[in-house]
Amino acid sequence: MSLCLVQSRALLGLEAPAVTVEVHLTNGLPSFTLVGLADVEVKEARERVRSAIQNSGLEFPHNKRITVNLAPADLPKDSGRFDLPIALGILAASGQIAAERLTGHEFAGELSLSGALRPVRGALATSLALHAQEVHTRLVLPPGSAEEAALVPGAQVYCAQHLLDVVQQFLPQGEGDAPAEGWRQLQQTARPATAGYADLADVKGQAGAKRALEIAAAGGHSLLLIGPPGSGKSMLAQRFAGLLPPMTVEEALQSAAVASLGGRFSLERWATRPTCSPHHTASAVALVGGGSPPRPGEISLAHHGVLFLDELPEFPRAALEALREPLETGHITISRAARRAEFPARFQLIAAMNPCPCGYLGSRQQACRCSPDQVLRYQGKLSGPLMDRIDLHIEVPALPAQDLLNAPPGESTATIRQRSSAARQQAMERQGKSNQALQGQEMDQHVALDSAAAKFLNTTAARLGWSARSIHRTLKVARTIADLAGSSTTDVSHIAEAVQYRRALRASS
Repeated sequence: MSLCLVQSRALLGLEAPAVTVEVHLTNGLPSFTLVGLADVEVKEARERVRSAIQNSGLEFPHNKRITVNLAPADLPKDSGRFDLPIALGILAASGQIAAERLTGHEFAGELSLSGALRPVRGALATSLALHAQEVHTRLVLPPGSAEEAALVPGAQVYCAQHLLDVVQQFLPQGEGDAPAEGWRQLQQTARPATAGYADLADVKGQAGAKRALEIAAAGGHSLLLIGPPGSGKSMLAQRFAGLLPPMTVEEALQSAAVASLGGRFSLERWATRPTCSPHHTASAVALVGGGSPPRPGEISLAHHGVLFLDELPEFPRAALEALREPLETGHITISRAARRAEFPARFQLIAAMNPCPCGYLGSRQQACRCSPDQVLRYQGKLSGPLMDRIDLHIEVPALPAQDLLNAPPGESTATIRQRSSAARQQAMERQGKSNQALQGQEMDQHVALDSAAAKFLNTTAARLGWSARSIHRTLKVARTIADLAGSSTTDVSHIAEAVQYRRALRASS
């Protein structure tokens, strides 16, 4: 048979569009042509496939004109994931394996020159997309990628270590009865019993900051930590993910699929909420994603987890402003001339900053060396619209040495998580979403603001000149505080505490 069709998948965001690898052998001037909007690394498959077939002891049809088409032709293809299906197509078209036995299978894998299979990016995203589309097929993947794909419930995943292991499964009937040592079907990977997080008890003192972390975890709110160097802002932020409820299977799969697309997936961290901490020199593309084809950025890699931005004013202005829409919508759309890709970005933002360039404005331990103009310019790097979207602003003062050395360990992460998870569960039962996600009439219905609290909030908003967004976000935080207190209504005390977390940065101590 001179024509063979092999099924595979491309990657476009979290989607996995089908790709048919069409291989045609014909008489003529010997050549190897690859078409179908293939990127450079895909075109290089010609050399990898030729060497892999020869070094595996199989016959490469040198005397034939080989044409490989990756259909559909207008879909961009990248990476070495098409090496394996191209090699199988050539072997089937030349009659070395049974082409009809390839039906019902989809293949992806990069070939080494020896024929060994190497992992490919996005295997879990592919398997999850097939599950969402209810496509029933057998996925054949290399080691390292097959274990990812097997996380999806109901997936039929086969792991092959070498090209010969795959070939042996698709020989004509009666020729390949002996099982290959490098071929096996994977069962669904079990979820780990517990996820490992750093303990908040390591942070001594800072009761106010820990209270803010508890409120942020209970309601899904974003948080800004402001304090001098060494006061514990980074320690607090790195321990925040442990306060969030355990991930559901769906959340864990979505988060792991995005990590797989970015090449960061680790089976050991499966079902553990991610904490992404990009350096302050990161560009807007690094944060929100981009490239051609589009790849996820840090905000998508933090999906269902935490995005920690340390030294917030030092980030490029364009990068910070790009966070405004994802903070509201929970997703990011990257558009290019030919294609657009959408990535999830429902993360919790935890940011940290110094109050001034030297870091010691308002500190009792060391005098500030900055002029008022320098402080204003430094704090002015953060735009009003971005600050408006951060629900909680909390000062993290430096602890005196005697308090740091003599203070006993604080509450553990498990204790605080129990309270915050109970409050979040109460909100989910009441309204089906976290308090931070309340919109429009849902707030009027579920905040349950009493008359005295409403009057107090009106007076406060008028005196402070708050925007409508600031008022709404204060209401959401107050509702979370009421849930932590076990109250069915939001009263003055809850509003008063929420107002304290909306204090703007001040250029004086």
